[in-house]
Amino acid sequence: MTTYTNKPSPSNWLKWFDPRHRDTGTWAFILNRITALGLTFYLFLHLIILSQLAQGPDAYDSFLELAKTPIIVIGELLVIVAAIYHGLNGIRIGLTTFSETSNIQKTVFYFFILITVIGSLIFGIRMFTA
Repeated sequence: MTTYTNKPSPSNWLKWFDPRHRDTGTWAFILNRITALGLTFYLFLHLIILSQLAQGPDAYDSFLELAKTPIIVIGELLVIVAAIYHGLNGIRIGLTTFSETSNIQKTVFYFFILITVIGSLIFGIRMFTA
């Protein structure tokens, strides 16, 4: 089994991007960072769209047409998935930091992943059938 060090050097920098041999905590951290970046990007995009809506009723009508396109609907579903996961992972971090649940960290992580999948399916079904 290969062990990785955290020292960035020319010989092992590609190993940082190797998804094999990662433990659960690393995946939780990576997913937390990705969802944080995605939600931050969405916040700025959301503010830009809202500023466009201040231009009047025509801008609002064109926004409604854009919001019904499949790419935007899928993007909204991804925002929901990211928000559910990011929020639940924050709760997991708080639980493991301030209580005696650090020995069941993996179990809590997998439980919250299950809740994320179920919640995402519920939102997805409602979004695509409405």
